[in-house]
Amino acid sequence: MNQQALILIKPDGLKKSLTGNILTRLSETKLEIVAAKMVRVSRELAAEHYMHMKEKPFFEELIKYIQGELHDRRKVMAMVYWGEDAITKIRQLSGSTNPEEADPTTIRGSYGRITTKGLYENVLHTSSNEAEAEREIKLWFQPDEIIVNLYPTKTVTIEKAKKILWV
Repeated sequence: MNQQALILIKPDGLKKSLTGNILTRLSETKLEIVAAKMVRVSRELAAEHYMHMKEKPFFEELIKYIQGELHDRRKVMAMVYWGEDAITKIRQLSGSTNPEEADPTTIRGSYGRITTKGLYENVLHTSSNEAEAEREIKLWFQPDEIIVNLYPTKTVTIEKAKKILWV
């Protein structure tokens, strides 16, 4: 069954120049990249992404982490991977959220770490299930940024919308 999943290469992965290594490892899944972009993460986007952790004592650290405040890389690389059993394949290759528990052959096991302050630097985020994938993909991407039709859409006319254009 075809599935889609959001993958974020987090600021620590970008700071360590791991983008190429991570993409090479993800290519092992034989899945297709159907959307990709660099994103400057706003506080609102970060809070919405991690809304399920809002009550956790480390919530503010998570927000700072994904916004790049802790690594001087105020961006993430957001991608949508699509194909047969995408979520399972990506999560197996990514490894445990806790880098110390991740198999050393996984992405997080190879490149992640836990800081002396206890922060998990696990270099990437992957959708955990189909419902979360849909929520996350719709949060990070607009329908016209994805090259396949993943979810139902509608066309609307928006008047007086501001848009930045090249000069």
